[in-house]
Amino acid sequence: MKVLVTYNMFRDGYSELIEKYDVTFPAEGQESFSYEEVLEMIPEYDVLQSMYNFPVTKELLDKGVNLKIVSNYAAGFENIDVDYATQKGIVITNTPDPVTEPTADMAMGLMLSVMRRIADCDRRLRTNELEWGLLDNLGYSLWGKTLGIYGMGRIGQALARRAKAAGMKIIYNNRRPVDPHIESLYDAKYVSFDELLAASDVISLNAPNTPQTHHIINKETISKMKPTATIINTARGPLINEKELADALRSRQIYGAGLDVFEGGHKVSEELLDLDNVVLTPHTGTQTYDVRNEMAAFVSRNIINFFEGGTVCRVN
Repeated sequence: MKVLVTYNMFRDGYSELIEKYDVTFPAEGQESFSYEEVLEMIPEYDVLQSMYNFPVTKELLDKGVNLKIVSNYAAGFENIDVDYATQKGIVITNTPDPVTEPTADMAMGLMLSVMRRIADCDRRLRTNELEWGLLDNLGYSLWGKTLGIYGMGRIGQALARRAKAAGMKIIYNNRRPVDPHIESLYDAKYVSFDELLAASDVISLNAPNTPQTHHIINKETISKMKPTATIINTARGPLINEKELADALRSRQIYGAGLDVFEGGHKVSEELLDLDNVVLTPHTGTQTYDVRNEMAAFVSRNIINFFEGGTVCRVN
């Protein structure tokens, strides 16, 4: 079997795949294959191992005349035309397990950084703009605050576990309530979305980007939040209308925000860059040495199990 990997990743996580199959990576010194390069190469390959930001289009799927499986290096799969792949009998897989804990870590870290003004104080210390008075640099404690989780899936539950340990109260909104056992585990209460907006000190977005969730945070929903509220987004950038969020942050309508993902992908809104009450990270929720290798091993196992039998994490 011939496997095409679109990005020049660490090889450790791919060791079993490399041992079993003919695996092609970009050349040394080349970060990734371009879409055009993959389009030209794909007819020879049985497997495409795509990254979360690599478009797997109808055009590419048609070119992949031998393609049997696309193993996506991500929990999400918005980059793939799943419906068309399904029509062609091509299996699509993803990697939800390895991304759960590190993404929850990032959400917790952003929450702490915003509420305790860690990044803000660090910046001002370095530029000699910081005052040291007893009532300067005030933030908010996590202990006793209410965390509203929008999307109580794997990552939402992992964040709930961390937040409960930090002494926070947990409420959540989901398409439907989770199992009562899970609610009991985290002392979590299901509420309507409007209740979540009104009651939360921190709102964490942990939902996919769909027509229903697109711009779920906007001028109208922000108006329902506490003036002391903080918004955390480690899910998908388009869940937030960034211009309207920036307006609310600038006018101090809400307290702050921590964003690891952005509406424009790799392009961060200029309005956000000028604000001191937002912490920004470049989609690094899963960027640890450990997780990168775990994800590589997971995509590899999806491919091997597909051909040799075993559990495959399918999305279609």
